[in-house]
Amino acid sequence: MTNARERFALIGAGPMGLATAKLLSRHGIGFQGFELSSGVGGLWDIEGPRSTMYETAHLISSRKMTEFTDFPMREDVAEYPSHREMKRYFEDFAEAFDLNRHYRFGAEVLSCTPLGSPGDGWRVTWRDADGTHEEDFAGLLIANGTLSTPNMPTFKGNFDGELIHAADYRHPRQFDGKRVLVIGAGNSGCDIAVDAIHHGVSCDLSMRRGYHFVPKYVFGRPADTLGGAIRLPMALKRIVDGTILKWFVGDPQKYGFPKPDHKLYESHPVVNSLVLYHAGHGDISIRPDIDRFDGQTVHFNDGTSAEYDMILAATGYKLDYPFIDDGLLNWQGDAPHLFLNAMHPERDDLFLLGMVEATGLGWQGRHDQAEMVVRYIKGLREGTPEARGLQQAKAQEFDRATGGMNYLDLPRMAYYVDKATYLKAVRGWIRKLKGNRA
Repeated sequence: MTNARERFALIGAGPMGLATAKLLSRHGIGFQGFELSSGVGGLWDIEGPRSTMYETAHLISSRKMTEFTDFPMREDVAEYPSHREMKRYFEDFAEAFDLNRHYRFGAEVLSCTPLGSPGDGWRVTWRDADGTHEEDFAGLLIANGTLSTPNMPTFKGNFDGELIHAADYRHPRQFDGKRVLVIGAGNSGCDIAVDAIHHGVSCDLSMRRGYHFVPKYVFGRPADTLGGAIRLPMALKRIVDGTILKWFVGDPQKYGFPKPDHKLYESHPVVNSLVLYHAGHGDISIRPDIDRFDGQTVHFNDGTSAEYDMILAATGYKLDYPFIDDGLLNWQGDAPHLFLNAMHPERDDLFLLGMVEATGLGWQGRHDQAEMVVRYIKGLREGTPEARGLQQAKAQEFDRATGGMNYLDLPRMAYYVDKATYLKAVRGWIRKLKGNRA
């Protein structure tokens, strides 16, 4: 039986939490998992209390490029799985690795408070059906996700119709009989706009900036499965991929989409084959940014206006760790500043898992992040020189692993990394931490 003060508290049973739980169990590190929902799946459990999923949601990356390497998805799963298929996948994962027994489900973590100096442990307070409880742990592993707290902008004026965030969207029937304006043309905004086209009276899409569009299929294959065998310099990769996109996508500007103000891969592209199709058929109108609301009239920055019954703001999500003080996470700007997006520079008892985004990273890339962290914890306990080397490295000044990419200065890009640069660093540390051990 592991002493409670030797155990870690693991918050979250989504894909990142489950990967971490599997690795902790495999390496013999005691932990207690906490999950607000009644089961595993995190964001992908549409019935979960903080899920922002909607009925028509699917992965924007293909299953082969997203799945965990040691746990492939079932062969009958679609190339772009639905949220229900994903929830089943995580349930199967938890069962295969016997993870459910490590979790308290229906447990809302209320606070995490350090006990004295770094290394002295943490007091975790949580609430469940039986009341409020607290327990002390050796450290914290936070994996509660990045897409649950809406980023709702403020607008001038008042809108007299229905105004919701994408987080409140569940089913296309919400658009029935309504003139709809979707604000924001990221991946969710474009997906939801397609729903509104089919179910509402009309749909307009308001865009602050232009995006690069990637079709889901190229040459009959999922777009993200092409390439990769030869690693090209970014300048050449942009030329090659940009040429392919021109063949398959054309010029979105001819449909009214604004020209992107950034180079390909400096922001996450929009992976959607349908929104351009509908724009080309006149089913959707592209509008500029909003100036103000006036009743049911929306005035745009170009001087035009239109009336709507419903506005849906697909304006993204904010990083949010409500159970711990921001200062403890070394927060800088729009995100915590952590070594390889996971490790606190000064503390060895506090880790953030899953606060990382990169084109093509998949869950295996995030699994690698968790393996680095778990092997580091194990190495510290065993006093290995490799763990001490990582301890020294993360205590020094460091930059985010952007690989020199000039990402857009936006909150959602504040924890974005370059996949190749990031994985090279993480996997390098995994190899070192392994040493001659399994």
